[in-house]
Amino acid sequence: MSVVHQLVPGWLLDHLSFINKINYQLYQHPKPCCNKNESTSSVHLDCLQKDSASSFGASAPLIAPDSITKPENEDSRNCEIPPQKYVFRSELFNVTKPYITPAVHKECQQSNEKEDLLNGVKKEISSSIIGKKRKRCVVFNQGELDAMEYHTKIRELILDGSLKLIQEGLKSGFLYPLFENQDKCNEPITLPLDTCNLSGLCEMAKHLPSMNEMELQTLQLREDDMTVTEQDLFSRVVENNSSFTKMITLMGQKYLLPPKCSFLLSDISCIQPLLNCRKTFDVIVIDPPWQNKSVKRSNRYSYLSPLQIKQIPIPKLAAPNCLVVTWVTNRQKHLRFIKEELYPSWSVEIIAEWHWVKITSSGEFVFPLDSPHKKPYEGLILGRIGEQTALPLRNTDTKVLPIPDHKLIVSVPCILHSHKPPLAEVLKDYIKPDGKCLEMFARNLQPGWTSWGNEVLKFQHVDYFVALKSGC
Repeated sequence: MSVVHQLVPGWLLDHLSFINKINYQLYQHPKPCCNKNESTSSVHLDCLQKDSASSFGASAPLIAPDSITKPENEDSRNCEIPPQKYVFRSELFNVTKPYITPAVHKECQQSNEKEDLLNGVKKEISSSIIGKKRKRCVVFNQGELDAMEYHTKIRELILDGSLKLIQEGLKSGFLYPLFENQDKCNEPITLPLDTCNLSGLCEMAKHLPSMNEMELQTLQLREDDMTVTEQDLFSRVVENNSSFTKMITLMGQKYLLPPKCSFLLSDISCIQPLLNCRKTFDVIVIDPPWQNKSVKRSNRYSYLSPLQIKQIPIPKLAAPNCLVVTWVTNRQKHLRFIKEELYPSWSVEIIAEWHWVKITSSGEFVFPLDSPHKKPYEGLILGRIGEQTALPLRNTDTKVLPIPDHKLIVSVPCILHSHKPPLAEVLKDYIKPDGKCLEMFARNLQPGWTSWGNEVLKFQHVDYFVALKSGC
């Protein structure tokens, strides 16, 4: 269970537990105990991987190690290979101390600035060259004033609700006081090199030969041996309907596909294969790449303009009464855009506003709650697609609770950029049991969900996981 505690204010989540309960077990086919065929199959794999890395446009196979076809030998008996189990690297959730401590924040605030929130004026005391002191007034812009007003409205909600969930986590031992982990050595964490730029590959894939609509049907990874070409991967929804994990290789990089998942690796301009599936979804979670100044200055992350976000075909993907959940930053400009423009354009009625509160393993906010720069929380705007048919929302036998407002999701964040906590268990009481779920702009896969994005396999890279020894 990813839900550690559920109280009136919301939920305390264990993101790492959610990932590992997926049970990443990679089953391999039995292989002949006789060694005389090993060299043939080994060369076959090496050549295929080399071709994949060197020729993007060709139909280079993406081979799962558990699906290599090996020559049969009637005289040799097959040796059973135990399944290889993988778990997500726990050190990627090792957030033991705040990114900015409250003491440092308070000292800087006292020494460098005095704020007058009523007048919207920040007075900084600075020394002139000749030693005289002068007051320099900096007027807040409208965005800063709106942010301060919004923070004032939700501050008590965040503080009181988080405190109750944190206290429960400390009581149960899920969270632990800082002095208990002070002796733990914080070794530097080595992250996988971005040798396979997924978003860049999606851009290159636009130049692949186009396929007709009949060829763009969903590609199902079967239980038996098979290969997947790069053109398949970039132009079709891929489904792993099996009950075990599969591994694919893309441009020499290995990715784990959990059971019962499906995905489309593409950018917004190549989303048509998702529409060709003719599926509609009961839940759509969206994490848009919001435009901001830091993203503009950096070439590391792509972003979409508000106009591009509005063009996402939510009405075509949403089932009647679909629950739409959109992650939003603390910029009031983005929040207003969702409420006043985006949701109305999709015929989505707003029903709730939740917040994700990020804490350390000892229960402290990762940023001071009143920091003027970064807040320890982010928002989620929940709404439902307006009635499109006369069909009821659910059967009389199915109980779906009304969605409450002002709930908190409290968790220790992953240190990886934009690895949001899972919402599957949090939302399960508010959707029908057999509801179909879609995550847009996803960076990881979930069993039972369809995921789409130009980095949809990013956090499925095998280097983010640890292979356990047999018997663990």
